[in-house]
Amino acid sequence: MKNKYGQFLREDQRLVILRVLVDMPGYRTNSSVVTALVRQFGHDASRDQVKTELHWLAEQGLSTVEDMEDVLLVSLTERGADVAAGRATVPGVRRPGA
Repeated sequence: MKNKYGQFLREDQRLVILRVLVDMPGYRTNSSVVTALVRQFGHDASRDQVKTELHWLAEQGLSTVEDMEDVLLVSLTERGADVAAGRATVPGVRRPGA
């Protein structure tokens, strides 16, 4: 049961990150801002956990990541916006409203 709960939390956190990016000017921000907002949406995530999820999202083609030493600069892709809005699905990202 614990494994399913952890997977659900990761999938929800990934959706939250995509939605945060949708609301950012230019669909772009840094990992520090993402971490602060993910925490406001109820996830007790460390900076390292958020950075790991940002890289995962980039590997899926949902965002791009640029390493700026202490922070990551992350941008939403068109596919990422579609997933955030529920127009597309990606295994490992919770569907909005599901």
